[in-house]
Amino acid sequence: MTKDVSARVAGDISLGGQISVHRLGYGAMRLTGEGIWGPPKDRKGALAVLRRAVELDINFIDTADSYGPHVSEELIAEALYPYPDELVIATKGGWNRPGPNQWTHDATPRAPSRGG
Repeated sequence: MTKDVSARVAGDISLGGQISVHRLGYGAMRLTGEGIWGPPKDRKGALAVLRRAVELDINFIDTADSYGPHVSEELIAEALYPYPDELVIATKGGWNRPGPNQWTHDATPRAPSRGG
């Protein structure tokens, strides 16, 4: 597969003054099933999307344990491990998923990611 474009052309941005990533990153929330719940209908396609993003020089992936829950992060690991040295995977917490299209907020230190 040829590389038609590159995320490098978007320029770079510094995260906390310590890590530099391309301004064009990839948001992994939509890798999951309908309602951001469960596995995707096309697992093979989701894995291909992640691999293609890295081929296009995406070096920043945004995810969260609530996407799926946990599905997004599992797909990233399956598609991209061992990770390229320049790849930054950022995850966030504070949102629970009791079911499809449902979000509850709990940013306490012991908040469960699956809503209970």
